[in-house]
Amino acid sequence: MHVIGAGLPRTGTLSQKAALETLGLGPCYHWVDVIADLSRVGQWDRALDGDADWDEIFAGFSSTVDWPGGHFFRELTAAYPEAKVVLSTREPEAWEESFRETIWSLCFGESLTRLLASARAQVDPQWEKYLALVDRMFWTGPAAFAPQHAEAADLIAAMERHNDAVKQAVPAERLLLWNFGDGWEPLCDFFGMRIPDEPLPHLNDRTTFHERVIGGAIGALSAWHERQELHPVS
Repeated sequence: MHVIGAGLPRTGTLSQKAALETLGLGPCYHWVDVIADLSRVGQWDRALDGDADWDEIFAGFSSTVDWPGGHFFRELTAAYPEAKVVLSTREPEAWEESFRETIWSLCFGESLTRLLASARAQVDPQWEKYLALVDRMFWTGPAAFAPQHAEAADLIAAMERHNDAVKQAVPAERLLLWNFGDGWEPLCDFFGMRIPDEPLPHLNDRTTFHERVIGGAIGALSAWHERQELHPVS
């Protein structure tokens, strides 16, 4: 494990994943890997229970960004003492709006994202467990990111607490605060690498997030409907 990304979701983490892989610091684990393989959810539930096998979780990966990994930045910095830590940041109001319209809307409100995600959970037990993990990690339980989240100020305060906790826990020489707008130079300086000739990747805007969740739900619901047609309950 070379790099531990401690930044919150919606701080350019998918772009950060692509950047690290371009620099040869991948493969890089990201929440998209959990969505792509829902069997991983159980590993993270066990991690929340204090029973994580980090080498098993990150087998085949050389770095991690976004959550679930970022949620465990303390444990990971202790487990991998040679790894450097990148705290990706974003302007608070812009982050709150993006976070609320994506991850928060997956769990609350009457958005199409939440309604389809909830419907998928009725026919897909693995997705139901995934939503329970999201709820546990972000909203409920002693390790939740933001038990209070109804108002914009609540989420911003939670973001600031998380960022402050990272800065207090990780030695300054081991930590890089990075904003996507900073570009390649701080990352490359931090890792002692040459700046690539290609532009910094820019991935995972809100549309992409919603398409991933909505597309996955429609696919799962369609597959369930086809099974019902083939094997109707009499």
